[in-house]
Amino acid sequence: MTEMKDYHKSTKLGKIEIAPEVIQTIAALAAIEVKGVLGLSGGGVVKDITQWLGRKNAKQGVRVHIDEGLSLEVSLVIEYGHFIPDIGKSVQEKIKNAIEMMTGLHVETVRVKINHVQFPKPEKEESSETKKPK
Repeated sequence: MTEMKDYHKSTKLGKIEIAPEVIQTIAALAAIEVKGVLGLSGGGVVKDITQWLGRKNAKQGVRVHIDEGLSLEVSLVIEYGHFIPDIGKSVQEKIKNAIEMMTGLHVETVRVKINHVQFPKPEKEESSETKKPK
């Protein structure tokens, strides 16, 4: 899913390299911190099924491109009932800030794709053992 070589910078003490997978992981973790984002979508049915079964890959659903600058594409699953444009903007800002703060790289663009909308899972009721008497 990545179309980028390792980022590297030389210093007096040697070379610093940042693998594309690191950028993917930072972006994925930043995206899922946004309220209304349930997860990332890998874009394929098999990948999505394995994600829903609990075999999550933190960088699944994130593409990294570098030409003149760093660009990302993120595919999301959002919770029903949230205003999609607000979620998209929050995800863009969160990803840009996280990558720039952690790597020093300048993010040119963050493209957000909403691939799925899902109803929230019902909260489990407290069992009779954990309920406090009134």
